[in-house]
This record gives sequence, structure tokens and C-alpha cells, in this order.
Amino acid sequence: MKVAALQLCASDDPVANLAHTLSMVQQASEAGAQFIATPEVTNCVSSSRRRQNEVLALQENDQTLAAMCTAAARFGVWISVGSLALKLPDDDRFTNRSFMIDPSGQIVAQYDKIHMFDVTLSETEQYRESDGYRAGDHAVIADTAFGKIGMTICYDIRFPHLYRGLAKSGASILLIPAAFAQPTGRAHWEVLLRARAIETGCYVIAAAQTGEHQTSQRRPRKTYGHSMIVSPWGEIMADAGEDQGIIYADLDLSLVESTRARVPSILSQQSFSEP
Repeated sequence: MKVAALQLCASDDPVANLAHTLSMVQQASEAGAQFIATPEVTNCVSSSRRRQNEVLALQENDQTLAAMCTAAARFGVWISVGSLALKLPDDDRFTNRSFMIDPSGQIVAQYDKIHMFDVTLSETEQYRESDGYRAGDHAVIADTAFGKIGMTICYDIRFPHLYRGLAKSGASILLIPAAFAQPTGRAHWEVLLRARAIETGCYVIAAAQTGEHQTSQRRPRKTYGHSMIVSPWGEIMADAGEDQGIIYADLDLSLVESTRARVPSILSQQSFSEP
């Protein structure tokens, strides 16, 4: 199965972002991709609550989601919308929600990011995602024509028990769409992606945001890029670097079973008491 991961540099203008994303989806489908993944916050990169309130919508009204469903049906492909920032009907915060869309254009699974990015990277770079977003509370596996896919988002990557749980529940592919900050990206992104693949014996597809994101704020946000596709053995099959673009890989899902047979760690965990 040929898969594609899009690497974007989204702004805080959902209309402009959508046009660019749809162009890349068409390019990937014309290149033969059967499964196409987009990054976290595909529709809008912003930390301004004022701007988000101006441009974000409820799920049923979101133009990006509707257009991606139409594109999946038009091109006959599976599309993982890494996540969309969406308004909630019962909360003044937003949700960071991922969608799996089948080739008929139907949403077959959705996942709300569980782990909020609340960190202080430096005196000038701080994030409090929980101030603006409501966390999800359950893990999600999408059933597809080619296997089970575990759905996660960005900061989830630092919580390995989530991925072990998805793998033990049957996932053979793990999605980790992201808008990873540059300092932590340089230090941890690759090793964490490879670790999640090695620990579970799963393929990892990680579509990411990259570069300097133009926003209506004075200070633009910067993300690390390096979208990757990683094999169940932990080998990097494709790395997008720092530029916008598309990476591809051919997945052989029989390698999941053979890798787990060689190192059956997800089946060998022992119970133990805490110190």
C-alpha cells in the first residue's frame, strides 16, 4: 500500500490553508497514494483565542472537513485529517480533533487529543494548550480496508502506554500528526517516533507542520517539520526535512507480524508493583 504524508506550513487563515492542502491531496492521489495523511491543525495554526473565535467553526459547519470528505470520494482514497481546531457547542474552549475518512467520503472514526501541551520551553516560549482546548478521554482505533490504525496527535507521543494499548488492541499503523515546536523537535522528534514504532512493532506515519507560520499575531509560530514514515523495525522510510511537500512510502503490513515475532515485547509485559 502506498501512503503519503503532507508537510504544511499553515497560517491562521483556514480558507487559504484549505486551497493549498487540497492541491497537495490531489498531487498525492495522482502519484498513486491510497492513504493520505495531513498534519495537526491542518485548518488553522494560531495561539490567539480572538483569532480562533473569528475563523473556527463547529464540526458540522467546518469547511475544511467537508472539503476533505469530498476529496476522499473524488479521488477514491483514504484521508487522515491529522487534526482540525474546532469550536465546541458546550464549551468556550476548542477541540483538537482528528478524522479518518474512507474513499466514499464518510467519516469512519474521530479522535480528540488526550494529552495537552502545557510546557515552558524557555522564558520566551511557553504553551498552555489546556487553556484553549478541551482534552479527549479515550483512545481510538480506526478500522480500514487494510487494517487497524491507531489515532493520536502530537504531544501524545510522549506517553508510550497509549501506543502499547493501541498495538495490543490490534493497531498495525500508528498516526502521529504534529505541529512540533522547534527546540523539542530537534532534540526528541525522531527518537520518539522511532521508539514508538520499535516498542509496538507498528508502522508510524507522522505528518507535520513546518517552518514559520504567518499569523495575525505579532510573533509567528515556528514548527520543526520532518514529517516521517517509520517501519515497524524503527527504520526511517521517508523524512520530509524542513520544506513543505509530500513524502511517500510503500507499506508491507506483513512486516508488522514478522517484526513482532522477532521481538514480541507487546505480548511479554509482566505485571509488577510500584516502588
